[in-house]
Amino acid sequence: MNLTSQLLMNALQIGSVYMVFALGLTLIFGVMRIINFAHGEFFTLAGLTISTLVPVLSTQLGLSTWAAYGLSFLLSIVAIALLGALLFRVAFAKFVGDPIGALIMSLGLSMLMQSLFTSGFGASPRRVPALYPGAVSILGGRISHDRLIIFGLAVLLTAGLWLVVQRTKLGQALRAVAEDREAAVLQGINADRSVFWGFVIGCVLSALAGGLIAPTTVLTPIVGADYLTKAFIIIIVGGAGSMPGAVLGGALLGVVESFAGFYLDSTSALIMLLVLVSAVLLIRPQGIMGHATR
Repeated sequence: MNLTSQLLMNALQIGSVYMVFALGLTLIFGVMRIINFAHGEFFTLAGLTISTLVPVLSTQLGLSTWAAYGLSFLLSIVAIALLGALLFRVAFAKFVGDPIGALIMSLGLSMLMQSLFTSGFGASPRRVPALYPGAVSILGGRISHDRLIIFGLAVLLTAGLWLVVQRTKLGQALRAVAEDREAAVLQGINADRSVFWGFVIGCVLSALAGGLIAPTTVLTPIVGADYLTKAFIIIIVGGAGSMPGAVLGGALLGVVESFAGFYLDSTSALIMLLVLVSAVLLIRPQGIMGHATR
């Protein structure tokens, strides 16, 4: 086994999930100019929902693990899209243009959702059964089938989001609103509608990341908080509101975690991440691929 190849594969797999998760947070920040501290709870809800439904569907309906996972994944994404739309209408829409109010509200919502998850799903860690046991050797490194599938799906989702943002009218509207809301309105773009869809898509991306990682990690009612912290690091490094920056930041975070975690320890890996963030803030405050505001 080639150690470098193995560590790179580990980095690409976890980094790809970080990308999908961070892209959702980046999209919401880009169109709303708010930091959504409840973003991680959509990640958590997707994972916990899948971990609950897979055993039920397998036992009650006799579905295979693959079929139960696929149906659970689809149901969780639809439910979270509806929940995101509801929360936007009820809460977030009132704070568009008010970043401080939105920050406080999303913090409260995050704590409320974590409490509800603990009450509804229990505090015990959960796991989703392996979908495709076994591993495959690539370039001297080994990666489990599940992790390889996760990487492939994450790349496809990232590419799909890029196509939506670059090639569709909705994507053009989202980019226009993120660049200059007032100018977008003057050009006839419905900014409120764009902000709504930007928020919902961001919530769905968070849920997709949670659903993808579910078969390979331990799920708890607060697992999303850890990923949210890493998403903030990705956004700071890559650049707030920059989709390419989120992709680059996710890849860098995966590499640092993989190599530092192996050669050093988890504490040292965290210190390296904080040093990286500090260096970026000192040298290029807008992030590697961000744009300076005037």
